[in-house]
Order: sequence, then structure tokens, then C-alpha cells
Amino acid sequence: MAANSEALKRAAAARALEEVESGMRLGLGTGSTANAFIELLGERVRGGLDVRCVPTSEATATLAGQVGITLATLDDLPELDLTVDGADEIGPDLALIKGGGGALLREKIVAAASGAMVVIADNAKLVGTLGRFPLPIEIVPFGAEATRRAVLRLAEAQGLAGEVRLRARDGHVFVTDGGHFILDAGFGAIPDPAALACGLAGIPGVAEHGLFIGLATKAIVAGDGGVQVLTRSANTES
Repeated sequence: MAANSEALKRAAAARALEEVESGMRLGLGTGSTANAFIELLGERVRGGLDVRCVPTSEATATLAGQVGITLATLDDLPELDLTVDGADEIGPDLALIKGGGGALLREKIVAAASGAMVVIADNAKLVGTLGRFPLPIEIVPFGAEATRRAVLRLAEAQGLAGEVRLRARDGHVFVTDGGHFILDAGFGAIPDPAALACGLAGIPGVAEHGLFIGLATKAIVAGDGGVQVLTRSANTES
């Protein structure tokens, strides 16, 4: 099953590469699916494709550098043509949950600076309602428990319930590239992602949340039956 998942990720990444033209300024996402795209992009770059890319994490920067991609910062390239990234969930109208890899703040900044955002995934990431994957919420370390409780109060006010826990890795609190912590909120189904996004943005201590609404312009999704392309305007297959 894992091998098949990797093959599907690579198939979606290969189709996304068709969106790239020489001379483009690209945002590079973070995570296993984004890595598949970066590896394929590196092959094209070594073959003569001319692109400059802004990575969304230190891990992405390391991989991109290893495969020969020219890197820049968002200060160098404040306006990008295209960002290609993965997602933890893809819901109706291409609303996303992202942040499983811990890079959601930088990913959202880069996506917002891009003329278009293409999401690549296997079809297991498609959901009818967001929330099966716990929602990552990036917070500043100061007052982390107070912020966690504020998130719980907001959830209760919006009819949501579930555990909100501080992310840990190897027995230690997980720290993002920006020096922040992440709360993973297991709310289950989120019937109104826009309302939750708005509420989270108003909580002091929340640096960013993993609800990406109105950012993805296209999703390239691979399944056993082939690759489908979904667009935000009509969310139709092609």
C-alpha cells in the first residue's frame, strides 16, 4: 500500500511539472508529496530548465539544493508565479488542511505571494468535509497553554469538540523552523472552515492555522484510475 501511495504521489507530481515553464519563479512546498515534485523538477533543471525557487522549509531547501535547483528567498522574489505543494486534506472548493509537516506558516506566506497554487496529492486526501486530519495550529511559545485553552473555547462556541494537544516528537515539544509550537486539534468534521479560520486568526498567540481557504487554484490528484485535475472555480475533473 505504501509503495502504491508513493507511486501515486509521483504521478501527481509529474503532472504538476507540466504547469512549469522556463523563467518561472516557483514556491516549493514541504512534505513527502512536495519532495516527489522537487526531485522531478531537479531532473528538468539539470536538463536546462531555468527556474528560481523559494523553499517553504529548511528541509525543502536542503533537498532542492541537493538536486541542483536555484534557490532564493521571498525577499529576493516577493512575487511568485506558482507554488506547488501537498496537502493533508482537500475538501470542497479546494479548501485545504495543511501543516502535518510543520511548515504551515511559511507555506501559507509563500502561497499567498503566488499567482497560482497547485496542490498535488493521492486521492486518499480528498474528503467531503474537512477535519478527519487533525488541524495544525501554529502558536508562539509564550503562553502556549493559555492559547490552547482559547482555542478550546472557540471550538466550543462553534459547536466543535475534540482534543487539542501540543505536538511532540521523540519526547520533546516540536519546534517549527520559525521557532513556534504546533497544536494539533482533533475536532473531527469542520462544517464551516471559514468561520473557524476567522476565529483562530483572532486569538492572540496563534501565528497561523492550517486551513488554506481560497489559496489553491488547482489540485492534481492521482488514483488507481489515473490523474484528475480539479479547479477551484468549478471543482471539475479534466
